[in-house]
Amino acid sequence: MDDDFARSYLENAAAELRNLKKMADRAIAQVADADLFTTLDEESNSLAVLLQHVGGNLRSRFRDFLTTDGEKPDRDRDAEFVIAPGTGRADLLARWEAGWTTLLDAVDALRPVDVGATVTIRGEPHSLVQALERAVIHLAYHVGQIVLLAKHARGREWQTLSVPRGASAAINRAMLEKAGREGRATSS
Repeated sequence: MDDDFARSYLENAAAELRNLKKMADRAIAQVADADLFTTLDEESNSLAVLLQHVGGNLRSRFRDFLTTDGEKPDRDRDAEFVIAPGTGRADLLARWEAGWTTLLDAVDALRPVDVGATVTIRGEPHSLVQALERAVIHLAYHVGQIVLLAKHARGREWQTLSVPRGASAAINRAMLEKAGREGRATSS
């Protein structure tokens, strides 16, 4: 595989993963501690469950990423969906951060030559690209849930994480103007 393409892919994957984390972190920061444990119904996950699950998933999948199966023997996936009595925000965020640190450290350590590697998840072989895309898709799914639950909890007090309603045209104009200024500066 072309080294420039592989390097670009890895840089983009790392950037997109960091963007997902940033979005989720900004959503979580907006909710009260009690809202972390609220579910919409008996079949829904709470923010607390999502934090535990994502943290556990990332820790398992990306610890020793290139050399061991992504489903580690010490992971208890089912327990990720049960909140132990006495669990608080700090406990949840510690698990969340540990998972993300494991993921981002693993991705940051990848080199272009690694893009051709094969990794296993539950005994199933995946190309490194497939494994990373699987992680991005899984994270995007759960980050969307986190944002939805946080927005629901905050109601009218929600601070948008992206383009506010009614501001699309102004944002688009500003971005096009910026791109035009940067394009002129580059061509000079």
